[in-house]
Amino acid sequence: MAVTLTPPNTLGTLATMARMKVALLRHAFRGTRAQTAGTGAALGALLAAGTIYLAFADPELLAAAYAVWLLGWMLGPVFMGGGDETLRPEYFTMLGLPPRRLASGLLVAAFVGVAPLVSLTALLGLPIAGARLGPVNALVAVPAMVLQLAVFVLLSKLAVALVGQALRSRAGAIASGVLNGAILAALGQIWIFFVAFGQTGMPSFVRYLPSGWGLLAVQGEWWALPALALLAVLLLGAWAVLLGRRAGATQRSGRTRRPMTAATANGAIVAKELRTWSRDLVRNHQLTFALSYAVCFAAVPLVVGWNGMLPYAGPIFVVMAAAMAANQYGADGTALWLTLMTPGASDVRGRQLAWLTAQTPVAAVLTVAFTAITGGPWPLVLALLAALLGGAAGLVPLISVYGLVPGTDPHRRAGNPLRTSEDDGGLTGLAYLTLALVALTGLPAALVALRYGWAGVAVGVLTGALCVWGLGLLAERRLRAQGPDLLDLMRTGRRQRPAVASRFDRLSTTQRMVTWWCFGLGAIPLVPQGILAAVFVSNDMLRHSWFLATYMPAGLRYPVAAGFVLLGLAMYGLGLWMIRPRPSQ
Repeated sequence: MAVTLTPPNTLGTLATMARMKVALLRHAFRGTRAQTAGTGAALGALLAAGTIYLAFADPELLAAAYAVWLLGWMLGPVFMGGGDETLRPEYFTMLGLPPRRLASGLLVAAFVGVAPLVSLTALLGLPIAGARLGPVNALVAVPAMVLQLAVFVLLSKLAVALVGQALRSRAGAIASGVLNGAILAALGQIWIFFVAFGQTGMPSFVRYLPSGWGLLAVQGEWWALPALALLAVLLLGAWAVLLGRRAGATQRSGRTRRPMTAATANGAIVAKELRTWSRDLVRNHQLTFALSYAVCFAAVPLVVGWNGMLPYAGPIFVVMAAAMAANQYGADGTALWLTLMTPGASDVRGRQLAWLTAQTPVAAVLTVAFTAITGGPWPLVLALLAALLGGAAGLVPLISVYGLVPGTDPHRRAGNPLRTSEDDGGLTGLAYLTLALVALTGLPAALVALRYGWAGVAVGVLTGALCVWGLGLLAERRLRAQGPDLLDLMRTGRRQRPAVASRFDRLSTTQRMVTWWCFGLGAIPLVPQGILAAVFVSNDMLRHSWFLATYMPAGLRYPVAAGFVLLGLAMYGLGLWMIRPRPSQ
């Protein structure tokens, strides 16, 4: 007798996917991932508390705050590896679920997690703002909260899906990189637009963005609530269509490629890397993103008539391109075994040369063209360019082998091409670390150029060459000594535990969490709220941004800044005390 399996109804699908998400998260949040999630939740809670505070202090600014939350939901996943994909559409391909039901189930599952909970907390500002207007307004705030959160999540999913579709073709990958780079650069220089257009307060149009419709409904604009519901339905339908395309999409290329020819081992590595730069759509996206960001970031000050940033487009491109390539070995997946199977072989030098070959022409054209437009400063920008190119070529492989984040083999990437690894936090941290370290490699040459002019160029060439040689040598040694362990890490995603546990490993779960909070958040009271706030007070820069001491009465400004400095030092001291050597150890 034949048995026909029918998929569950819509409510059953929603409930099942929500339970699956809960079960997966319950087993996933352990160890370092749990600590990272805890830190992120704490920072999110602080931002949510600040948003709720605006509902009491200045409801008009609440719309601007929700616009920032919406931007975070839309741009964050695009720039950090594709967002939360604990449940992927590919998992349910064989069930034959209709696209709309699949999208509805994934939407319900998307509400389960830390980020939606933090955002829902921030949206508590809606009932607070409604309660100040009347009981009916407070009741309207309840569905407005749910619908507003649904719009946040759906716009996030739709943005990731659209970029994922774009990354399936080279033209789409390039266009997506250009657009994302321009958006991020504009956001980084948004104050310039405010100055240029004379905007000192919140622009009036912010209230009418989709992020502000929930607040408009609470404030008595009753059309906003059904509009928010209609927008959620339309976004769900659009996402369902994109999910259907994702499930059935395949990447094919009918073009034949010329065979790679090389006379030496390093030549073969260079040819392979350059071929990868030309074929891998993710690398195409990263390269155009770095280029677009550099050009737009340097060009934005032209809005106020200042061209002084243009010459630095080349150095900015180098730094951003290095950050995009920070997980170079992890992005290649388990292909490392090809190198390990050759005794004594190392591909570090070949990768360095290939990276320089791909990035140097672009950086040189940007630097020379834009510096020629402004007429200088030639010594400074050329010194920076030489130093940063060498520093990046040395640091990229070194950081990749020491801080490797396990990635997905390129041929096994899911329907979301942005998802190159399951550890989004690790990739983001690696990118920021690379940004900082590469920028530091240009500091000596910049200082010499500022004081002695053209001598800085020679210093830049020297420091760049030393970085390529010295840091590359360290990366080679690490790869030869730890190559099998790195391959195992990329294959399994688990780091081997040391034979002797460190002092941190011996701490209890609570002690570890306290230590992470002390070292992770101690810089906030010490530097911005303490040292920088004191500098602002000394220069009579009062009521400045989020620096609390600048808002205090005259007699309390320096004591508050000093208190924050002491708090930061105490947090670091507590962290060090927690991991101190003990006699029994």
